[in-house]
Amino acid sequence: MALGLLLTACASTSTVDKDSQTTQNWSVQRLYTEAHDELMHHNYTHAEKLYEILQARFPYGAYAEQAQLDTAYAYYKDSEPEKALAAIEQFQRLYPKHTNMDYALYLKALIQLNEDKSLVSKIAKQDWSDRDPKANREAYTTFAELLERFPNSKYVNDAREKMQKLLNALAGHELSVARYYMKRGAWLAAVGRAQTIISEYQNTPNVEEALAIMVSAYQNLGEQQLSDDAKRVLVQNFPNSPYRQMPWRDRNDIPWWRYWK
Repeated sequence: MALGLLLTACASTSTVDKDSQTTQNWSVQRLYTEAHDELMHHNYTHAEKLYEILQARFPYGAYAEQAQLDTAYAYYKDSEPEKALAAIEQFQRLYPKHTNMDYALYLKALIQLNEDKSLVSKIAKQDWSDRDPKANREAYTTFAELLERFPNSKYVNDAREKMQKLLNALAGHELSVARYYMKRGAWLAAVGRAQTIISEYQNTPNVEEALAIMVSAYQNLGEQQLSDDAKRVLVQNFPNSPYRQMPWRDRNDIPWWRYWK
């Protein structure tokens, strides 16, 4: 293993040295063009090396600024989110008034989101609510900053769509925790999670079940008045809800052959 790591490091260093020698007499424009071509052809690792050489030799000017942004994108596409986030945050510090700051914020949110776009994930239709809620909140905050600072940006529409999906995911996470508490008989904790959904994620599809959980949890706590109040709100906002006639039950506990029930 040690020998393998050593050989890999040597190969990497050799590649960098080779690129340095090959590009020794290149102008900044040619360096950027070659790096960008590598980026467009999905040769992300080589693009990163060329951008690194460019920024080391020509640390100032428009090419260096764009190279910093392109480097973040290359790391993002190369599945290195930590490096990508570091690069984009460095870009924000160095060029806070850059004309492409709307794109920088959009890219930053995508990096924080770190969406799994693999074939397996697409087939399984991964639910964002199963992801780390901290990452979801960070991405949502960055998308919100983009909308606030650059309301006319071309990235706004996609940002809004992703923000709604993130809200649904955050509410879904709270709902999953509430379900867990209900199954454990932690009624008060379940009520707390349900209230969070109702107060913070009002425009998500999870509010209906959150109200149903409150109805059931309050009944189990012996708080009939609070249970009735929650049911009135449920019926008023969701007149066709199945929870009008039946108590809340975790669908995961229903046999697969009775899902149509």
